[in-house]
Amino acid sequence: MRRPLQITLLLLSGVGLLRIALLSDLYLRYVKEGMRPLLIASGVLLILAGAVDAVSYGRRREGGEHPDHGDNGEHPDHGDSGHGHHHSSVPRTAWLLFLPALSLLFYAPPALGAYTASREPARVVTHDDDFDPLPATSPLPITLSDFTRRVQQDRTGAIEGRTVRMTGFVTAAEGSDSWFLTRIMISCCAADAQSVKVRVHGAPAPSVNTWVTVTGTWHPGGTLGTGSAPVALDARFVNKTAEPANAYTDALPLTPSR
Repeated sequence: MRRPLQITLLLLSGVGLLRIALLSDLYLRYVKEGMRPLLIASGVLLILAGAVDAVSYGRRREGGEHPDHGDNGEHPDHGDSGHGHHHSSVPRTAWLLFLPALSLLFYAPPALGAYTASREPARVVTHDDDFDPLPATSPLPITLSDFTRRVQQDRTGAIEGRTVRMTGFVTAAEGSDSWFLTRIMISCCAADAQSVKVRVHGAPAPSVNTWVTVTGTWHPGGTLGTGSAPVALDARFVNKTAEPANAYTDALPLTPSR
């Protein structure tokens, strides 16, 4: 790739990283929250590298040199065509490198949602043998992962009959009598995303990818505290809510139900 294009790509990538990581929370659509300092540092380094390269390129032009020769560590082939010059052009595929850089500046794709969650099995939550007593609060705010553990691992049956409240986005389920309340979580970046789901009964399904807060009670079945118990809810209220800034966490409900 010719030097001016290399410089432009470095600067665009650096500015794009700073835009999503320093000036907004858009980076949370790509990586976990703890990666923010690394993204900011990477953006600064790319801009510095582009600036240094631009200064070097300008000085070589002022000195009457041919800055494009040797940009890729190559030297002109004096035997080429018998003219002593090497004519090079930018490979067409190199232009594709500009697409991710421009997307960071002008278009940030939405966070992963129902399309991804519907094409993979629900995440297996961590095992827990020691459960604390549930607070007396009603409805009880709870995450989807904690609800799953209580249903399938807590042999005291503390979750039975309790009114709980959870927040997530809507994913379609097979059939028309139920749907999934879903959360997507990441360990590092969107590439390792996993989902956790709770099946919702007794309420019409909102549009897929709609963020909602659901209030209800455990949907009986199987043996509570074992893997035979369904991770499901009989809904009493379903209220739309705003998508959180960090959509890749299994957090407590964002807003109380009305």
